[in-house]
Amino acid sequence: MKSELTVGLLCKEAKEFALRESKRPQPKLFGVTDGKAVGTYVEHKFQGYLAKKYDHRKGNSASGIDFPSLNVDMKVTSITQPQSSCPYKSARQKIFGLGYSLLVFVCDKKDNPKLKTGRLTFRHIVYIDKTRTADYQITTGLRQILENEGNLDDITAFMGDQYLPVDEIQARKIAKEVSENLPPIGYLPISKVLQWRLQYSRVIEKAGKVDGVDRIL
Repeated sequence: MKSELTVGLLCKEAKEFALRESKRPQPKLFGVTDGKAVGTYVEHKFQGYLAKKYDHRKGNSASGIDFPSLNVDMKVTSITQPQSSCPYKSARQKIFGLGYSLLVFVCDKKDNPKLKTGRLTFRHIVYIDKTRTADYQITTGLRQILENEGNLDDITAFMGDQYLPVDEIQARKIAKEVSENLPPIGYLPISKVLQWRLQYSRVIEKAGKVDGVDRIL
C-alpha cells in the first residue's frame, strides 16, 4: 500500500532524489543544451521516483501544475540563469501571488566527453509557499505607500507606473482590496513577456531566512 504524498514528504523526497541523481551519470543528457529539455527530463524522472513510493495525482495541462493535490508546481532551472516561465493568468498574480506554491530545483549540468554522459549537480532546492510568490518590488512598493498613508489614488497610480495589464476599473478594485488586506511580501521578480517569467536569485538568497521560503538543499 503506497503512502499519501504530503508537502513535507515531497520536500524530503526532493532532497533525497537530488542527492542521489547528483552522483549518477546521465547518458540521455549528454550534449543536451536546451534548458527546457533538461527540466522536462528531471521532472519526469522525479515523478517516476515518487510514483514508486506514493499515491498521488500527477499534473496535466488542465491543472497546469505538477502536483495539483498539493497545489505545488515543480520548476527546474540552471544555476547560470535561475529563471523559468509560468502561465500568465492575471495581473493580480504579481500582487497576491501565483495561487500555488513552487518547488524549485537549481542545477548545474556538465558533460563528460570521454564517457559521453551528462551529470547534474543540484546546487539548491527551494520551497516557496504560495503566500510568497508575488513580485518583490510591487509588494514592497505597496507596503511603502500604505506606510506613508497613501490612499486609493496613490495605489492606482503606482500600479500604472508598474505597467500592470489592468484597466482603470480593475486597478481601482485591486487598490481597494490592497488597502483593506495588505498582501505579504513576495520574493519573485516577475517580468511580463508572452507569459510570466519568474526569477529565482532572490529566493535562493532568502531561503531559510524568511517565513515561507524554505531551503530544502
